[in-house]
Amino acid sequence: MNNMMNMQKMLKEAKKMQAKLEESQKELEKQTFEGHEPSGMIQVTVGGDRTLKAMTIKPEVVDPEDIDMLVDLVITAVNDGLSQVEKAQEQKMGNLTKGFPGF
Repeated sequence: MNNMMNMQKMLKEAKKMQAKLEESQKELEKQTFEGHEPSGMIQVTVGGDRTLKAMTIKPEVVDPEDIDMLVDLVITAVNDGLSQVEKAQEQKMGNLTKGFPGF
């Protein structure tokens, strides 16, 4: 009987945590994060839903003779923005799942 009560309590707690995780995920999806490459010539805005929202490229970085460099800088900026989303998600979700086995 005691094991059944413990199991019910654990299931109830798991449902509460799932609701909090879903709420936190929705909040995160509404946020935006800034990413850039080291020189600051390219900046991006990424949504918490991991979508690219905006990009700013300073004209002086555009060299028609070196498109590969521009592509590399854009990729670096986008990846930086996405890593900001990942860090925020780990922080937000980590606080909720701390001490809960299996997370």
